[in-house]
Amino acid sequence: MIPTVRVQLLRDGAVLPSYGSAFAAGADLRACTDAPFTEIRSGETKLIPTGVAMEIPAGYVGLVCARSGVACKRGLAPANKVGVIDSDYRGEILVALHNHSGETQRIERGERIAQLVITPYLAVQFTEADTLEDTVRGAGGFGSTGSK
Repeated sequence: MIPTVRVQLLRDGAVLPSYGSAFAAGADLRACTDAPFTEIRSGETKLIPTGVAMEIPAGYVGLVCARSGVACKRGLAPANKVGVIDSDYRGEILVALHNHSGETQRIERGERIAQLVITPYLAVQFTEADTLEDTVRGAGGFGSTGSK
């Protein structure tokens, strides 16, 4: 059974998130700004409204990820890399879009700015331990699993 996510359109011009292809994992989120466009200077981060709020089912999380084309071609990606929308959040989804490029970028109203992946998650109980079980990797840090 496919879970249903109820979406509330909060602004004029807001549209439901939509998938770009039959097997897309992420649904496109669109800018729903008051002005026809928003400029983001090089190195700047702006909160871009999407005009949507949603009711993500309990046991699921919404992950706001970069759109490959916008990130690679224009240097625009979520400032927090992956935004987390908890199932109990009911406010408007805002995308903190950061301009990694060397020039000012313009976001048009209605432009696809990020993608939303809805996925199940596990809530766990954390408990303090004096020791941890040994593994082959052990405490090896960044790059420790690469070839030697």
